[in-house]
Amino acid sequence: MFFSLFGKREKKTPEKIRGPQLKVDIHSHLIPGIDDGSQSMEESLSLLRGLEALGYEKIITTPHIMSDSYPNTAETIIAGLESLKRAAKDAAIEVEIEAGAEYYLDEYFYEEMQKEHILTVGGKYVLFESSYISKPMQIEEMIFAIGEAGYEPMMAHPERYRYIREPEKEYRRFKELGVHFQVNLNSFGGHYGKSAKALAAFLRDAGMIDFLGSDTHHKRQVESLENVFYLEEYADIFKNNTIRNDELL
Repeated sequence: MFFSLFGKREKKTPEKIRGPQLKVDIHSHLIPGIDDGSQSMEESLSLLRGLEALGYEKIITTPHIMSDSYPNTAETIIAGLESLKRAAKDAAIEVEIEAGAEYYLDEYFYEEMQKEHILTVGGKYVLFESSYISKPMQIEEMIFAIGEAGYEPMMAHPERYRYIREPEKEYRRFKELGVHFQVNLNSFGGHYGKSAKALAAFLRDAGMIDFLGSDTHHKRQVESLENVFYLEEYADIFKNNTIRNDELL
C-alpha cells in the first residue's frame, strides 16, 4: 500500500496493468505557477506522488511557451524546475524530474527556434502544439524550422485537434514531414471527449503513435490515468505501435 494526497490505494503492479508499464512520462505541467498546470508547490508534489505511484520513474515536465498567455523562457522554466526538484527531494519523492517545453505555433515560434537555448524532450525532440480549432497556415514551414534548428518535431496530442477532417490524409502528411506523434493516454478513456477518443483509436490502429503522455495539469488527469491502464484499449496500443517513452530513461 502507499499513501498520497489522492488518498490511500493499492499500488499498481505490472500484473494488474493490461499493457507494458511506462517508466517515462514526457508531457505534463508540474512546475507551479507558470502556466495552466499546477498552481502551488503542494499541488506539484501531490501530482508527482500520484505519477510515481503509477510506476513512473522519470518525469519530463513541459510547461507551455505561448507568447500571449504563458511567455515562459528557458530561464524561467529551468529556475522553476530547480525549485521543484529541491522540494521533491525534501519530500522524499524519488522520481527523476527534467524539463522540456510545449511550444505553441504562433507568430513568435520562429524566434523561439532561433534561440540558443531550446528546451527539448530528451535532448532531441521539440514538443509543439497549435490551436485546437484552426490549423496554422504555415504549419509545415514551422515544422521545417524545428529540423533547421537541429531537432526532431513531436506533435502534442494530435488526436485533440478539431481541424483534422481527413485523418488518413492529414496525419500521413505530418508523418511524411517527419513528425512524431505524442498521444495523451487519457484520450483512450474518453477524458477529452468522443472525437479525441476516436482519433486516438485511429492513430493507434494505424500504427502512428510514437510517444504517450499524461498531459497532467491537475489531480483529475492522474486519477483518470489510473483507470486507463486497466483498459484493453491501452494494451492494444502496443500491438501496432513502437512506443519510445522508455528510450528516454
